[in-house]
Amino acid sequence: MPNPYFKFKQFTIYHNLCAMKVGTDGVLLGAWTNIPEAKKALDIGTGTGLIALMLAQRDNKLCINAIDIDSNAIEQAKENIRQSPFFSQIHILGSSLQDFRLCGQQYDLIVSNPPFFIQSLKSPHDGRTLARHTDSLSSDELLEISAALLTDNGKLSIIYPFGHKETLFSLSKKHNLYPSRVTNVYPTPVSLPKRVLIEFSKTELPLIETNLIIEKDRHVYSDEFTGLVKNFYLKM
Repeated sequence: MPNPYFKFKQFTIYHNLCAMKVGTDGVLLGAWTNIPEAKKALDIGTGTGLIALMLAQRDNKLCINAIDIDSNAIEQAKENIRQSPFFSQIHILGSSLQDFRLCGQQYDLIVSNPPFFIQSLKSPHDGRTLARHTDSLSSDELLEISAALLTDNGKLSIIYPFGHKETLFSLSKKHNLYPSRVTNVYPTPVSLPKRVLIEFSKTELPLIETNLIIEKDRHVYSDEFTGLVKNFYLKM
């Protein structure tokens, strides 16, 4: 991972090789997110539509809106949805989150694999710049608007660089969101954590925190990672 295409057990996601690739972060979030009571979901920054499709595969009654500001990503996501068995569940919309909040809809579940690399050099390719930077959607805005769009019992699930974990916790309190489930993601048993998966609730709940190791040896996935994502790969 990432691959030129992502093979689900039921279908395949294709993507523009010049744009965003399907990677481990999106797969982790799509598989890790809790959805047992959700009826309506919002995928912020859908890219290829990967996470929306994973959620639809997990629950065929879940109605999903997926938004992105990159026109190329929107077209690719629409094509991926059309080729999948879940085209009636997922609605792809070209919109920023700031504009989308004006629709007044509320969601039981919001997911986002948001822009990273806040301090890195920008890509000369506009699509990759939009995908990788927080200029268009800050962490504070993501939390603030998500809190407004969530139902009282709704959940926000995100994946972020591990180094921003405490900042996110601090920002979330300002918007009355509380971390209820956290998984620290380690590439290998001897490496530092690189990502953190966080579920926020509007009600303060006991925090459940776990660790996840991706590879126990080079190109050998851990049992925990395999168990989490195996339903989405033909060969795992």
